[in-house]
Amino acid sequence: MSAEPDERELTSTLHLGLRSLSQPVSTNEVDEYLQTATAQERATIEEIQNGDSSRAMIIIHRGPQKGSRFLITSEGVAIGRSPESSIFLDDVTVSRKHCAIAFNSQALFEISDLGSLNGTYLNNTSVTQSILGNGDQIQVGKFHMIFVSHVHQKQSGEK
Repeated sequence: MSAEPDERELTSTLHLGLRSLSQPVSTNEVDEYLQTATAQERATIEEIQNGDSSRAMIIIHRGPQKGSRFLITSEGVAIGRSPESSIFLDDVTVSRKHCAIAFNSQALFEISDLGSLNGTYLNNTSVTQSILGNGDQIQVGKFHMIFVSHVHQKQSGEK
């Protein structure tokens, strides 16, 4: 006798499947965001872009928590569904320990996937580890985020 699966199971995993590339990443995500940002938001972003290279910011621009901003320092951040994460993204499409952003020995920010089920995407490309640049778009589950950093950090689209 086999038990029927409980559709209300809270620990089941939701897989997003293959991503559609129907919406190309804009090379000026930050500029597009600034068009609708408040004066205070613009000032904060300009301070990050023109300030110390050991500080960056993530802005959620699509999905749950749209408009949320998270400061990243040289200590780095953990991103995930776990309440212990530095950046807590409460959605089943996000793994408990999804990815991390660290400040590496070359004084650049880099993102690393931590074995998530749905993957970490940088500018619509699945990545396990990659250097981040100002204006890069990060997708973690349903969350679409813009990475804002010092303007001398690798720019979005640079190799």
